Amino acid sequence: MEDRAENRHDPWTNPEPATVETAVVWTLAYADVFDYPLTWREVHRYLVGREAAASAVHDLLINGAAPKQVTRKGEYFTLPGRERVVEVRRQRASAAAETWPQAVRFGRAMARLPYVRMVAVTGALSMNNATPDDDIDYLIVTETGRLWLSRAIIIQFVVKPAARDGIELCPNYLLTERAFTHFSRNLFTAHEIVQMVVIAGVETYRRMCRRNRWVSRFLPNGYGRVRGVEGTAPAGEAGRIAGAAERALRSPIGGRLERWEMDRKIRRFERQGSEEGEASFSPEWCKGHFGSHEKLVREAVLARLASIDEGRTA
Repeated sequence: MEDRAENRHDPWTNPEPATVETAVVWTLAYADVFDYPLTWREVHRYLVGREAAASAVHDLLINGAAPKQVTRKGEYFTLPGRERVVEVRRQRASAAAETWPQAVRFGRAMARLPYVRMVAVTGALSMNNATPDDDIDYLIVTETGRLWLSRAIIIQFVVKPAARDGIELCPNYLLTERAFTHFSRNLFTAHEIVQMVVIAGVETYRRMCRRNRWVSRFLPNGYGRVRGVEGTAPAGEAGRIAGAAERALRSPIGGRLERWEMDRKIRRFERQGSEEGEASFSPEWCKGHFGSHEKLVREAVLARLASIDEGRTA
């Protein structure tokens, strides 16, 4: 049996910090992997494994004695020796502000296409932590049984036209309404769910959260709280042309096209993937994460916590 003591500083597998102070350190260690200092309100929202009142986090960080493993620069908190990332965050926030209008415009265009039920921005941009060269990442929910046709339509009518204008859109995670429980249950995925910014389909997002109540173990103060953009609208309210396309493609011909497109793309993706990658494909999801980003984040978080335990700073 695995020794639970070995997991006491592993928010990935045991998100149960003994104190709010420990939770704060875990929270800042995770954010530090992304060079992302946090305000006290953000520390509260993303507090790992510990439900707490905002006033408790405020009193600890602003009015009380913050843990020795925490340093402050202006309104931001981070790990000791990492104060320079405050300027990194400011620079990336400026770059993100220039990208958001495009992300919203193209996200809304995706939401008007057949069978799309939710569109959300994920990744660095969702936290205003993007560089000018970053792609715009999206998670998209589709009607069950038409994921691969939906993806093909999105690529053809939104992604390719944007690319011709030099804008890289990356709808790298699609899943159907029936696959809401497909997510890996760990701190990284919990952050992805809580951090995503919904462009269209708020009610679908809420259903997703209800099907993934495990997220509340990792991020109890952020779970179920929608992050949306101004004017967030329902998805699936396509115009007459898209609505007619949906009705037509629910035919046996549409089913054959769905299977053909799925088989064609999965064969291609499997050729370009690797054994260590995090990509996976099925009739219910298309997770195009060909690298090992999640694994690398976990290793970096645990390395920071180990460094803190040994009394070393960055």
